[in-house]
Amino acid sequence: MKPFSGNPEEFNDRVIEQYRRYVNPALAQLMKFGGYGSVEWTGEGVYITDTHGERYLDALAGYGVFSLGHRHPRIVEAVHRQLDQMPLSTRQFFTSPMADLAERLAEVSPGKLQYSFFCHSGTESVEGALKCARIASGKHGIIFTTNAFHGKTMGSLSAGGREVYRTKVEPLVPDFHKVPWGDAEAVREAVTADTAAIILEPVQGEGGINPAPEGYLQTVRSICDEKGVLLIADEVQTGFGRTGRMFGVQHSGVNPDIMCLAKALGGGVTSTAAFVGTPEVWNRFFSENPTIHTTSVVNLCAMAAGLETLKVIEEEGLIENARNMGARLLEGLRLVQSELPDMVREVRGLGLMVGIEFHEKDFGLLTIAGLASRKIIAGYTLANPNVIRVEPPLIINDSQVDYVIESVRESLKECRDLLAG
Repeated sequence: MKPFSGNPEEFNDRVIEQYRRYVNPALAQLMKFGGYGSVEWTGEGVYITDTHGERYLDALAGYGVFSLGHRHPRIVEAVHRQLDQMPLSTRQFFTSPMADLAERLAEVSPGKLQYSFFCHSGTESVEGALKCARIASGKHGIIFTTNAFHGKTMGSLSAGGREVYRTKVEPLVPDFHKVPWGDAEAVREAVTADTAAIILEPVQGEGGINPAPEGYLQTVRSICDEKGVLLIADEVQTGFGRTGRMFGVQHSGVNPDIMCLAKALGGGVTSTAAFVGTPEVWNRFFSENPTIHTTSVVNLCAMAAGLETLKVIEEEGLIENARNMGARLLEGLRLVQSELPDMVREVRGLGLMVGIEFHEKDFGLLTIAGLASRKIIAGYTLANPNVIRVEPPLIINDSQVDYVIESVRESLKECRDLLAG
């Protein structure tokens, strides 16, 4: 990869000014304050290099997008091959890349999930799943939980648990009902004769990295079976090895009726998403009208990327690596917590999806800045400002994990000294 060859200061100033004038001025200010005031230039493996030639260890992986790292050569090559052949489908003919990926998803998905609808983003997959649930069930009510995050378009936002993203655009889609996260009996009490589905994340991501409590998903599944309610698993962030299993629900042995997928499915090279359903759900969804839910474009490069992504995950042992490196990361960060209990409330997670909760949100902000100064990328949780997220690519190794742990320790001590002074 060629390094940036111009004047980095002039280039950075121009790009940041473009953000201020044409993209999002408030975001530009936040990014600079958070320590990410340069312009990214190249990416490879677990690293990003900016226009100054500074290399950052990406311990956030685009909130799961870069699970295979940046520019994984097998994904790049698969996309190149498809680009040379036919990048987009006319949608008037059958297309092999989409059929291949749908078959492979059916093979790796839990339970009876078999049919896939492909789209471009996580929020689109959730929108489709909600629509599918209502049509397939003939009912309207959707149950969701506190601190849930399923996207920011109108339907998915209606199932979101944090008011800061909802209040300015209300009224949202009707017949959405919120219950406390982790409380299966609250789900039971909320179900009515008009309840179509409950939508859950196996691990709440933006809500603060909250793994489902022991037995919670199993009880919710039994309630759905008893009451005739569909279970939608939002695996947009937890899918494809992130938690140490192919899908997060597999830790509890629960089989959903509909599953939402995105982020890692594109291999970090394309934007790829899907929702997957059982034959029973799918037949009801499309029985009267096979075009009741469509997309204008099928990106065949994205299909090729998705298919190769599944091969890489399995052939390179990334699920096992996520388990092993996740255990190492949790152990190390919990040791940091024991050293600084006045700052760190809890370290929790599953696989390589780890959250650090602080007693004060300012600790998180300063720690993010401290990590940036040590050339590490981490991130916030949108629904819980007291929690920062560490979600590195699944290809991360021992020494890189150890560097992240030590950098968190140093950043926290630096934060403590700064506030004390």
